[in-house]
Amino acid sequence: MQVIKPVGREAAARKYDILSALLAHGLAGDQNLQRLVLRLISLITTRYNWQRNDLSIGQKEIARLWCVDERTVKRDMARLRALGWITVKRQGARGRVSVLALDLDRILLDTRPAWTNIGSDYVTRMSGQTDPEPAANVVPFRRSESEDMPGAWGTMRAMLRAEDQALFDAWFAPLTDAGQEHGILHLAAPSRFHATYVRTHLMGRLTIAARRSGTDVQAVRLIP
Repeated sequence: MQVIKPVGREAAARKYDILSALLAHGLAGDQNLQRLVLRLISLITTRYNWQRNDLSIGQKEIARLWCVDERTVKRDMARLRALGWITVKRQGARGRVSVLALDLDRILLDTRPAWTNIGSDYVTRMSGQTDPEPAANVVPFRRSESEDMPGAWGTMRAMLRAEDQALFDAWFAPLTDAGQEHGILHLAAPSRFHATYVRTHLMGRLTIAARRSGTDVQAVRLIP
């Protein structure tokens, strides 16, 4: 999975682009989403280290910043983790707060439908930033023309295809349902290399697709 790092000469512009994507997404949603996005942006602008991808702040400090109680903080931070926008980089221990990270790739994928509200120039610029770099010596698979598949994997496939058709054709379409057991969906890859690449670079997208599928899939495992 490609991670956009807003560093270098264009760092300031990229930071504004990411914040703009979040704002457009929030404004296009209901008041609950707007509040959640505003709270996330407040964490980004006050405590987020763009260069290291670190967000280190305790629940008491977040509650004070958001002007809410810690129970609300726990609820909304759980929502942000469920969306895949925030991940735990290092678990807190011995009085130290957890170090969190932002999945900027996931944020941009989720906010993409609202980009047109900003303008066509923004869409063009951001599409160039978020297109994954093709792996060397990899020939993309042809798009599957079959109808949507039933079951959890069928639902997840539809979501992944809608997010990024080219990426889906190359890496997700060749995966086949190898059965489900104890909440774990097993997917068979056409080769060991294919399984390794998906496991290393794209497992986050599979995990979030499973979480959002509305099925009883709790985890995904790849079989070479």
